[in-house]
Amino acid sequence: MKTITQKAETARMETKRLRLPSWLLTLLPLLALAVLLWAFIQVDPLRSLTGVLPPIEKLTMERIDLRPEGMIVHVINGGPEPVTLAQVQVDDAYWPFEVQPVSEIPRLGRATLMIPYPWVEGEAHTVRLVTSTGLTFDKTVDVAVETPYPDLTFWLMFALLGFYVGIVPVSLGLMWFPLLKRLSRQGLSFILALTVGLLVFLFVDTVLEGIEIAQQIPDVFQAVPLVFFASMLSFLALVAIGSSRRVADSSTGSGRLWLATMIALGIGLHNLGEGMAIGAAVALGQAALGAFLVLGFTLHNITEGIGIGAPMTRDKPSLPQLVGLAVLAGGPAIVGTWVGGFSYSPLFAVLFLAIGAGAILQVVYEVTRLIMAQGTHSARAAASWVNVAGLAAGIAIMYLTAFLVKF
Repeated sequence: MKTITQKAETARMETKRLRLPSWLLTLLPLLALAVLLWAFIQVDPLRSLTGVLPPIEKLTMERIDLRPEGMIVHVINGGPEPVTLAQVQVDDAYWPFEVQPVSEIPRLGRATLMIPYPWVEGEAHTVRLVTSTGLTFDKTVDVAVETPYPDLTFWLMFALLGFYVGIVPVSLGLMWFPLLKRLSRQGLSFILALTVGLLVFLFVDTVLEGIEIAQQIPDVFQAVPLVFFASMLSFLALVAIGSSRRVADSSTGSGRLWLATMIALGIGLHNLGEGMAIGAAVALGQAALGAFLVLGFTLHNITEGIGIGAPMTRDKPSLPQLVGLAVLAGGPAIVGTWVGGFSYSPLFAVLFLAIGAGAILQVVYEVTRLIMAQGTHSARAAASWVNVAGLAAGIAIMYLTAFLVKF
């Protein structure tokens, strides 16, 4: 007869033989779900309750390019069903059109329409798409201007515009760096708090701009939540990167240089989104390239250089380091004007703005830590009148100069 130990061992071996592998346990619920979904689609019990209803159609015209030969409309289908384009109206008149690749646009599919319409420069034109079910979708070109080709002239023009609104103001702000080094401890605290005020305004402005652009994107992409989730992940990723580096300690020269670099990076990502908006507006004829606009952006962004230089007032950064920080903060505006002017995408604009917002928030976190550390060493409260005044001054400066660039 088997002993109790032998019986237990036999039961354990049988249980082991009956155990399913982990990969199968992982797949079983997914396979069951797939079968249930397939059965639901085949039976479709809702059809017996509601009858045969017309499909839900949602078309979005992302961009309308104006060429000498006519209009080029870029369309995306954000609805749950395929959509067939039947007719096109321009200014309430029907016009022939060509569709690439096909007139039936699948869900989340894209199509390009060529409409040989003789548009008139400087006038407004409305394009209306009519689907096979009779639904219509409109988009208006407020000021008709030929969409620039990516030739050398426009590359240089957009680069010059990005240079003026990005690198120039940041560099001018960094020219105050020698003056910042002469400030007292209280003066430095004021400047650091002013930096936080500047960045808080940029953060709020970036998020609001992202939400505004998100309204133009099909609902299926959930662009508004994307603004917040991408910002949060960008913030957490940069905090993790900073905490994993020893140079992030603001008590060392390399740590303060790292903090200035992070400030420049956050401002640069903001300027990237700003450059994309500028480039798109210029391509659509919605922005005047006058001296007043250039002056407005310069005044609005000049304080960014102060914010970059503020953490390094106890150090002596080299000229190449200062130049590199100016390019890091202002250079993305050039790239943004190219992207916005030649291939603007609202979805990518929202994504870049959200990442920039997260980067700016991470810099606010780091500079606030630096202010609190200085308050601890000097036995002063972090929320002193000097710091509160600096915070308020930074927000007020950005708010007032924004009047020059908001139209």
